Amino acid sequence: MMRQRACRQRRVIAVVSMAFAVVTGGVSPARSAGAVTGVGSAAGSASGATVAPGDWPAYNRTLAGDRFSPLAEIIRANVSRLRLVCAYTLPEAGAFQTGPIVIDGTMYFTTDEDSYAIDAGDCRQRWTHHRHSATPSQLHVNRGFAYLDGRLFRGTSDAHVIALDAADGRELWDRAIDARGPGVSIPMAPIAADGRVYVGNAGGDNAGVTGHVYALDARDGHVLWRLDVVPPGHARDSWTNSDLPITGGAFWTSFTLDRAKGILYVPAGNPAPDFDTPDRTGDDLYTDSVIAIDAATGRMLGYNQLVERDSHDWDVDSAPTLVTTRSGREIIASANKDGLLSILDRTALSLSMPVPSGGGVAVIPLLSQTPTTTRTNVTEPLSRDHPVRFCPGIMGGVEWNGAAYSPRTNSLFVAAVDWCARVQLVRKLAVPQAGQLWFGSAIPLSQMFDPVSQAKGWVTAFDAESGAVRWKLRAPHPMVAGVTPTAGGLVFAADLGGTIYALDERTGRILWRSDTGEAVGGGIVSYRAGGRQLIAVAAGMKTSLWPGAADKSRILVYGLR
Repeated sequence: MMRQRACRQRRVIAVVSMAFAVVTGGVSPARSAGAVTGVGSAAGSASGATVAPGDWPAYNRTLAGDRFSPLAEIIRANVSRLRLVCAYTLPEAGAFQTGPIVIDGTMYFTTDEDSYAIDAGDCRQRWTHHRHSATPSQLHVNRGFAYLDGRLFRGTSDAHVIALDAADGRELWDRAIDARGPGVSIPMAPIAADGRVYVGNAGGDNAGVTGHVYALDARDGHVLWRLDVVPPGHARDSWTNSDLPITGGAFWTSFTLDRAKGILYVPAGNPAPDFDTPDRTGDDLYTDSVIAIDAATGRMLGYNQLVERDSHDWDVDSAPTLVTTRSGREIIASANKDGLLSILDRTALSLSMPVPSGGGVAVIPLLSQTPTTTRTNVTEPLSRDHPVRFCPGIMGGVEWNGAAYSPRTNSLFVAAVDWCARVQLVRKLAVPQAGQLWFGSAIPLSQMFDPVSQAKGWVTAFDAESGAVRWKLRAPHPMVAGVTPTAGGLVFAADLGGTIYALDERTGRILWRSDTGEAVGGGIVSYRAGGRQLIAVAAGMKTSLWPGAADKSRILVYGLR
């Protein structure tokens, strides 16, 4: 019954949202599913831990994932004086999507097989570490480190997790996860706290691969607990076609942690075959869901399947952003590939959540949904007879960097891709070998997309209470880089054309830009080094999948002249 009520609630919000969908740029405020109430507490994140103002110690800065920098040396009045301070050029150009972290003046970042440490003030190299994988992932990408107590933790393309000494890059341990096999990798940036490293495996588009969440002991890497996204019982029973291997619900971005409550939040990806819902006949739990987990034990506490009966490859993919709004409401901001910012209510979630009667777990209430990009043809069934065009396409919406939050304005900021696709289902679905890509489309991946010239981007500011749009900026190229608001009243973002933007957080007006000529697909971070505030950007993403060019991958560091 609880699940049925939540489904009805989601359908009502989706219908209203689609009625006011972005078609050529216009959006409307979301319709709330309930009145927002609170106790009047101060707005902020839910990390439950103090972060040094000058550091950026996790992929999204805080464990709660808000990406807000409290530094205010760079402000609206002087941001036009930003200049390049230094640059570090990597020895290779690749799918550079790392989210740099900065601790005590040292910056750490990753590529598929390499790990780096540089001086965060002058870009001088401190150390590098190379680890070759005999089974490289299809995308050749790694999105970054977790840090805890002088140690760095990262995944590998052959499904290992390794720990390095932050001082010199020396390898401290190397552990393979038990889910390793064809098509399985770990590109996500882990998070770490309380002696545990939290990480999950990717590969949910590959036949027979399902997602798992692990908590590893930070000292030696042994597994403390494992959660299966598709566990036996209620969840597996929802996969009703026994002729197809259960596939999907994997992880390729990052997690967040409400440390005060001890709850881990993870974004589970799409089921596969990605498009063929006529053959995938069930609910496919718990794919395409935000999942809440007891961080100490691995017990699932709650979920919300934001994309039901997914036929568009619309992963719930970005790290859920945990915020306490100005009204005191505890929310989850989840911006994903479906082109919606979903705001959920986590107020009632606790470690004492009971198991609902009839199996399954509690549904996290949905408060609002608002478009982040163009949404058209979202309910048109895919066909075996002709192509169906829909927006966002399979590489549209929000990708590996999610919503950011500023307590100054009680605003959420989201960067998104505006790029449509067309799909025609195969005449007869065939199951490939284990670990092989499994889309179920008669149109090859390289031919699904609209022309690159039509691919654009958005940055949107939303009211964190209601989800209403405050302002929008349309960029000439897709936007996948991290978005970073600061206490200086600025929002930093970047596009795949190589332009970095500093926007007025109140209006979205462009106050500064830098044209790097290198597609920006990684993190944008704000920190203090050498006695001043700096902005660093992971630029130069070279990949055949995305528009934009790069002949080198670089860390670019900017400061006031």
